[in-house]
Amino acid sequence: MLDIRAEDAVQVFVQWLRLGVETLGALIVALGVILAAGLFFRALASRQTADFNAIRLTLARYLALALEFQLGADILSTAVAPSWTEIGKLGAIAIIRTVLNYFLGKEMKEEQAGERASADKTVEKRAINQSR
Repeated sequence: MLDIRAEDAVQVFVQWLRLGVETLGALIVALGVILAAGLFFRALASRQTADFNAIRLTLARYLALALEFQLGADILSTAVAPSWTEIGKLGAIAIIRTVLNYFLGKEMKEEQAGERASADKTVEKRAINQSR
């Protein structure tokens, strides 16, 4: 009888923990959207709308972090999943989130590399102009 109560207490604790981790992930998404929207509207107001890569990268960083928290919540759910069907569903969700996070990270790296190359070209042009 005592074992059943302890098991129920662990399940309740894990469910609350999962809810907290999911909430934190959602808050991170909201924060990223708010910051990216602020950058977007600031760019519009200053008429600097030629390149939104910095804004995209800002949002992407927050989304990638939030996906990690959501994946953590999925893993917590599998700790107390009542059936193989639930475990299968959670596994599919975890795979989808992991793939999304992979491609998001890959895109962020490509954007950062492009920004570095652009900055290097700008520095090179300045050096050439100063040497003339």
